[in-house]
Amino acid sequence: MRVFVYYNLNRHVWSIRALTGPNKGLVVAHSPTVLLKDPVGKVSPAGRARVLRDRCKNVHAGIVGELVHTGGEGWFPGLQVTYNPYKFETFVYSDTIEPFEGAQYAYMENKKVTVL
Repeated sequence: MRVFVYYNLNRHVWSIRALTGPNKGLVVAHSPTVLLKDPVGKVSPAGRARVLRDRCKNVHAGIVGELVHTGGEGWFPGLQVTYNPYKFETFVYSDTIEPFEGAQYAYMENKKVTVL
């Protein structure tokens, strides 16, 4: 199932919104960890503009990909990806600040996105 995943600041877990199927557009699960295949960062320009204008957070960015697994714990080697609407227009690699344009897998845990 293709999903949009974002960190939920109220529940302190990852929210998973379906992009296909009968539950399209609905949050179908919350999980402390998520594994996605073929992840790509998605940022709504209008949502980012609203954050910059109002200085108030809203859900306008997340990772899109095929849901592989939720729950569980583990160490996932790879590079960290981050997004800050006040500094960047897209998701970027934490160490180089180069734009993130996709990967084979993304593992999300503890507010962190690690890609491989």
